[in-house]
Amino acid sequence: MAKRDYYEVLGVSKDASAAELKKAYRRVAMKHHPDRNPGDKASEDKFKEASEAYEVLSDAQKRAAYDQFGHAGVDQSGGMGGGAAGAGGFGSFSDIFGDVFGDIFGGGGGRRGGPSRGADLRYNLELSLEDAVRGTNVQIKVPTLVGCETCDGSGAKKGTSPKTCTTCGGMGQVRMQQGFFSVQQACPTCRGKGTIITDPCGSCHGQGRVEQTKKLSVKVPAGVDTGDRIRLSGEGEAGAEGGPAGDLYVEVHVKRHEIFERDGADLYCEVPVDFVDAALGGELEVPTLDGRVKLKVPAETQTGKLFRLRSKGVTPVRGGPRGDLMCRVVVETPVDLTHKQKELLREFQSTMKGGKNSPRQSSWFDGMKNFFGDMKI
Repeated sequence: MAKRDYYEVLGVSKDASAAELKKAYRRVAMKHHPDRNPGDKASEDKFKEASEAYEVLSDAQKRAAYDQFGHAGVDQSGGMGGGAAGAGGFGSFSDIFGDVFGDIFGGGGGRRGGPSRGADLRYNLELSLEDAVRGTNVQIKVPTLVGCETCDGSGAKKGTSPKTCTTCGGMGQVRMQQGFFSVQQACPTCRGKGTIITDPCGSCHGQGRVEQTKKLSVKVPAGVDTGDRIRLSGEGEAGAEGGPAGDLYVEVHVKRHEIFERDGADLYCEVPVDFVDAALGGELEVPTLDGRVKLKVPAETQTGKLFRLRSKGVTPVRGGPRGDLMCRVVVETPVDLTHKQKELLREFQSTMKGGKNSPRQSSWFDGMKNFFGDMKI
């Protein structure tokens, strides 16, 4: 049985944030956890399916591979591994239960202060077909958050340091009574950090990060196509409180070309041919990405005829043989004819012998006659 799409399993869109993924997983896990549904094989399977989906989508690298290659891009051969459910079977229902109630009461469920990884960023890069096929180096500008140099990311004014929060004693959490339940939630004073900045840095206003536009050089490999992504490790947003930076994903969009259309490794183009060359045959110059080449058009060539120029297409970015260039003939009807030219065409027309010279037209008319002959009016 084919696996369902991981985003569909969790009920989220493909651009869902990490927080949305986590919330969706908790919702499914709460509903189908085996501790709540003893002996229910269907619920157990749905729980395992959600855990596998969350394991992949919560990991930035695995998620990028899944987005690009689907299930084939993530290795699940070793089982669910260290996923959300745990390698030893099912995650504790009480853990999920506590997380959900932590969210309800604003606690973030087990959240602790300290460094956290920065967000991943995405940049849309438009390329010409030529640059996508041959590869190139481009300079991009990316607005992001970087660590404040004035305070070294601490958020405190130079010469000072954050103070331990007196409300939670540096734990970042407080315990609250909600009816019959005793629930932990993020400390309202320090917002879960465990520390308070009494004298904030003037450059970042206590945030530890500042907005900045970074200039980056991106090496685009030959053969990329629309939808391919290039990962720049550590070039995303700086992490909070000195945490590691996220990654930057450069997504390729190839601009429309005025001559060629791409389909995988192959290129397609239309070649206009005047009706004399189409009827008598001739030789034409056609464009390729490597320059012009000669194309021999045999006599009696019809519109739509495809000519294949081998190895004049694209070498795929992931390897494999170079594709072909497919030239589609379009027989062009002459326009702006002179009086003399029209007379010559009428004289030529008078010599035509119906089905012998125009077999397709004759066949079409025969079919039309049969069609109307079969109709009952």
